[in-house]
Parts: sequence; C-alpha cells; structure tokens
Amino acid sequence: MSFHLSAQNLRLEGSTLISTLANVEGQENDASIDLNSIIGNEDGRFFWGGADFASSAENISLSIEGGDNVPVLRAQLRNAEGELVDADLNLGERLGNNDGQFVLI
Repeated sequence: MSFHLSAQNLRLEGSTLISTLANVEGQENDASIDLNSIIGNEDGRFFWGGADFASSAENISLSIEGGDNVPVLRAQLRNAEGELVDADLNLGERLGNNDGQFVLI
C-alpha cells in the first residue's frame, strides 16, 4: 500500500521525508526516511535505487498533487553538462507503509 494513503502531517526537511503513519492497529506512528539514501540523480533525472541526489540538487521540495493527494518530490538537478534541470518523482509509486514505517515497495 502506498504510504500517502495513511499519512498525516507529511513534510520534507532537507532530503528527509517525515510523516505520521498508521500502523496495522490504526495507531499513529512518527516515521521518517532519508530520500537521499534511496534516490539518485542520473543526468538531471531522479532515479530509484540510487543515492545522494541532494548533493547535485537545488530547490528541493515536496508537492501534494491531484485528487489522490499524490506526493511528488521536485528539485532542480544538475545534468552531465552542469546545467540545472527541473525534475520530479512520484513518491507514492515506490514508497509504502509497513506497520507505521516507510518501506520501498
């Protein structure tokens, strides 16, 4: 299950995603995950399974979009030529909630 369906108080602090997530009993649990440890930058594009995107990023932000409140990571990432490129990544595609904790799915 995508984490954002059970998330409250979702925010980004630096490259760390923080939220209150419901566990299997419905209780609220404070959770966080450093996106910098699971997302990389490949020539100005985010990619899952990488790391350290923040070292080549500016204007990192979190946006909640659409009727489904989809969490989107946005930033300007440096490409191979050193130019800043607008990039975005739907965090709901690969982040889940496992008993009140963030997990990759």
